Amino acid sequence: MNARSLISSTLLICLLTASSPKLVPAAFSIPPSDAVDHVNPLIGNGGDSPNGSGGMIPSTAPPFAMTRWVAQTRENYVSVTPYNYTDTRIHGFQGTHQPAIWMGESGQVVIAPGAGVIRTNFEDRGMAFSHDDEVTSASYYSVEMDAIEGGRILAEQSATSRVGHLRFTFIGTRTPYVLVEATRASVLGSSDPNNVTHPEGAILIDPTRKEICGNNPERQDFIIEPVSTPARKWSGYFCVLFDEPFSSWGIARNGTLSEESTSGGGILLSGYARFSRSLTQVTARVGVSFISIDQARRNLDIEIPDGQSLEDTAKATRTAWADKLDRIKIQGATKDQKQVFYTGFFHTLQQYPYEQDEYGTYYSGYDDTVHEGISYTGYSNWDIYRAEWAWLILFAPERIPGMVQSMLQDYQEGGWLPMWKNIVETNIMIATHADSLIAEAVLKGITSFDLETAWEAVYKDATHPPVNDMTTVYADREENVDYEVRAGLSSVYEERGWVAANIHSEAGSRTLDYSYDDYAVSVLAKLLDKPTESAFFLNRSLTNPFTIFNSATGFMEARNSSGEWAGQQVGWTEGDMWAYTFDVVQDIPGLIQRRGGNKSFVEFLDEHFDGGHNDHTNEPSHHIPYLYSLAGAASKSQTRIRQIATENYNATVNGLSGNEDCGQMSAWYLFSALGFYPVNPVSGDYVIGSPFFDSVTLNFPSSPFSNTTHGTSLRISAPNAPTQPYVRSLHTNGVPVTAPLITHSDVVHGGIFEFVMSGVPEKWGSETTIGSK
Repeated sequence: MNARSLISSTLLICLLTASSPKLVPAAFSIPPSDAVDHVNPLIGNGGDSPNGSGGMIPSTAPPFAMTRWVAQTRENYVSVTPYNYTDTRIHGFQGTHQPAIWMGESGQVVIAPGAGVIRTNFEDRGMAFSHDDEVTSASYYSVEMDAIEGGRILAEQSATSRVGHLRFTFIGTRTPYVLVEATRASVLGSSDPNNVTHPEGAILIDPTRKEICGNNPERQDFIIEPVSTPARKWSGYFCVLFDEPFSSWGIARNGTLSEESTSGGGILLSGYARFSRSLTQVTARVGVSFISIDQARRNLDIEIPDGQSLEDTAKATRTAWADKLDRIKIQGATKDQKQVFYTGFFHTLQQYPYEQDEYGTYYSGYDDTVHEGISYTGYSNWDIYRAEWAWLILFAPERIPGMVQSMLQDYQEGGWLPMWKNIVETNIMIATHADSLIAEAVLKGITSFDLETAWEAVYKDATHPPVNDMTTVYADREENVDYEVRAGLSSVYEERGWVAANIHSEAGSRTLDYSYDDYAVSVLAKLLDKPTESAFFLNRSLTNPFTIFNSATGFMEARNSSGEWAGQQVGWTEGDMWAYTFDVVQDIPGLIQRRGGNKSFVEFLDEHFDGGHNDHTNEPSHHIPYLYSLAGAASKSQTRIRQIATENYNATVNGLSGNEDCGQMSAWYLFSALGFYPVNPVSGDYVIGSPFFDSVTLNFPSSPFSNTTHGTSLRISAPNAPTQPYVRSLHTNGVPVTAPLITHSDVVHGGIFEFVMSGVPEKWGSETTIGSK
């Protein structure tokens, strides 16, 4: 979401030269997969600040997992992840539900091995480690640490969606133990790490079952949840089952040990188990639930039953990743390029959104009730509607109906579709881009969800303002307000076409985003045979953006309720007047006309890029390089796309120039590498760019829920593309493509796209700049 800050050159050199992961042991490399072998989970983790990081962590879990497991080098909160490559000590292994660096943690559990004196405090229990002793992969992680009182501890982990699988080997240590942390001091917000609250959890120890269970109600984003759905009963539950008997056990409260205690509650709470001094290895399986301790046990029994080895768990998780990542085969890429590509693919399928249901039931924070059905959380719709969702439709179509139905359940239980759901709504970012996600799914043939409820929910987004719309600013992360949805809808937008900057924050961006969402509503209405509604919202979507186009300056500019201009620096969401002047993806021809036609528009784009205004670290700029192609200057798109890819992506811990933002940063790279991008996601079209590799073969998964042809294969042939970025010609299944556009149908029906590449700008798609010469 936020712009990247510069880090010191010394630190940068260190990170650039120290981020290649060690080889995964042979026992954890089954099944064979070149794609999974090229995943580097450290990419995008480095940086000395939240904005100087991709915000990614080297976690292990299958695609869309409810819980990801990661070595804990920090106590995480909004703007801080639980692992940072610059740290030198590991304090435990965390089952995290933090979906992105700028979101809060929820109901985590930490498993911390140790030897000798039991250390419960985070700082006290940290053990030194070297990245030379660390193995990272999509399905297996290991690290060897220096035990505090001498000896070494080897920690290994893998995971299923709802169960962590950890194995600790004690080498020359004193008496081994494992600490299970239930609660800690919880940081509120991101500005002051000393601003904390203390959640009260519980620990239950059953030595006969070799089990430590409990719950943790920590949910850092509760301070920004809508006031009408506070999720008061929410908690994360866990159950840890060990394979070795306890020699002793107890509970720790605020650092004070209560030996032989088997139950307790409170703040700063942990349970622990000691093992025989002669023990060299212990395995822990950690079931996690949002429903109950009993459900955590059931999840454990289902996903990692008795007798399943860590190797078996890692194999199942690696198989799940291979099933997805092996669907794309690349020829003509370097090792680093393959790492960037397949790690990006890995990022897009991690947690965006992630599973919240537990074998037919799920907890809803909107009404504090357990329901039957499928559920997901972690929706960052402002980010993912741009390209991440289109990528999921192509490569995880089987997930889309459940994800949409989950949003509809949120609507039924809480009153609105989600904007940024993290257990419940958080009001982070702006606009109602669930409208776009639903419309795009239906447009692309995925309709196995309640279409009438979908229309009802989307229509409400477009026509019902939030409470106190005339008096509440709905600023970013504003506390003690209700659902933000389309703030400003009734306070000028409906009547005059813009959101008033003197009433609401981010008014310029809201105006443009609401207009795009209106376009999505019009598309959905047309698909559902609602012509009157379709015409109404189409007209609003094409009219309202230009109510804030200042013809005197040629830029978009927010307006006050009186109609006066609010100033060029006012009213933008993670961007500025440059980025947002190009943000009318539903009507680029209309924007080009207002900027004086194709030639003038291309010169304006040149000014944008050459003047250093393009900020790829934030999403509002992602589509802009492709706009050259829509103005008859495709060769300039090709130049800019290659530059952006080179400057913003690499195979190091600093390999993402900005926050990953739930897969969107990687989705831009992935689509661009294939040679096309969804500039207007609900148009059904892709704009042609510049394929990166000689050949790419896509094997799309089939889905019983899709009305379009999936399960097909598409080969993208672009000989010499790595060194020749310009397109001379394109044929799809033998048919010449004369304009730089293809359709979703072209892609999913498969066959072959044949690019002829060139080392110099070509006339193809470039009549404005080359064809006229």
